[in-house]
Formats: sequence, C-alpha cells, structure tokens
Amino acid sequence: MFFCAIINNIFFYIYIVSLTKTTKKGLEAKQNLIEELRKCADIYRYVFVFSVENMRNNKLKDIRTAWKHSRFFFGKNKVMMIALGKGPTDEYKDNLHKVSKFLRGEVGVLFTNKTKDEVQEYFSNFKEVDYARAGNVATMAMTLDEGPLEQFPHSMEPQLRQLGLPTALKKGVVTLIKDFEVCKEGDTLTPEQARILCFIHFNFSLSYFSISSLVKMKF
Repeated sequence: MFFCAIINNIFFYIYIVSLTKTTKKGLEAKQNLIEELRKCADIYRYVFVFSVENMRNNKLKDIRTAWKHSRFFFGKNKVMMIALGKGPTDEYKDNLHKVSKFLRGEVGVLFTNKTKDEVQEYFSNFKEVDYARAGNVATMAMTLDEGPLEQFPHSMEPQLRQLGLPTALKKGVVTLIKDFEVCKEGDTLTPEQARILCFIHFNFSLSYFSISSLVKMKF
C-alpha cells in the first residue's frame, strides 16, 4: 500500500538513537542509509511508503530507470524509522514520524516531486508478466499428454524425471510415458510445479509483479 505525507520545510532537533552493536561496515551502511533518507527529505516534496507483491529485482530495476527523477529505498525498517523519526520529538521534519508507523513488513520508501495522483496513476496501471514461483496460485489446470517432448534436449531427461515427470528416452527423444497432471486450478504451486511450468513456457504459468495500489490518505 502507498501512504502519502507532505514534507514541510520545518526542522526539528534530532535525538541520537543507538543503532545497536554491529560491525563497522554494517554501521557505516546504516549511517549512509539514514543520511540518504534525510537528504531526500530535504530535496523532495512527497514521500510514499509502498508494499510489493511477487517482487522481482529486475522489474524493480526497470521502475527505478523509469523514475530516475525520484528515489526508491529498500532498507531495514527500523533504520528507516530512525532516519525519519519514530515520534514528534525525534522526527527529522514535520509529520515524518507519521510515515514511520507504516514501515512494517516488506515495504519500501519512495521520495518524489510527483503528485499523489501522478504516482497513483502510474503504479495502479503498472504490471509486468513473469513466470510463477512456488507459492503462487495456479490460474488454470494443466495436463501434459503422453508422447514426445521434442522441445527438450535429451540431456534434460534426468532433470525432468527428478521433478516428477514420468519421462524416458525413446530413440534419443524425451518422451512422457503417460499423461501427467502438472497442476489443478487453484493449486498453490510447489517448487517442482513452478519449475515444470517455467520449462514448458505456457502462458498461464505467468504471474504478475506489481506495486500495490495507493490508499487515499494524506497528512
């Protein structure tokens, strides 16, 4: 979910918060994240907290490229809360502590000068197709018919058999020796089922990566 807060040009004193014991490299990474978040709070007008579904790093990279005018952050929620502030007394800028209460679970932070309507329009319409992973729900049933699977090289036969497919090599061709049900509609896919669907390249094996739609909230 997206949550929007307007950053006002009002500064507050910052209380120093312990980052707990960590390695020097880890501490530097946390401090750099805090500095970058606060720098963005000085530059950009709006900040959004968003959640993702079926996250793919390569898809997120495409979004970053399309939104080079803005900044995305995926960091430890607790560190981002320290950067923004956990309450009115330690927030970096006015109202930023209200953002921190949404930093729960698998979320990120977007700083931008785009308006809420512009952000909502883009991400409400953004979907990219990708192969299903284990844990995704099958959108339709799939059964493979007995016979040759000529799309696979003979070297893959042991791998397919290991995934549970009843295969054999017949005259050097990977062959199903009987019909095989890959999945039923509504099945929660196992790692083996997801791998089989990926190998076979059926369209219905695809799932969507998306950034969830905005919730109409404003502080």
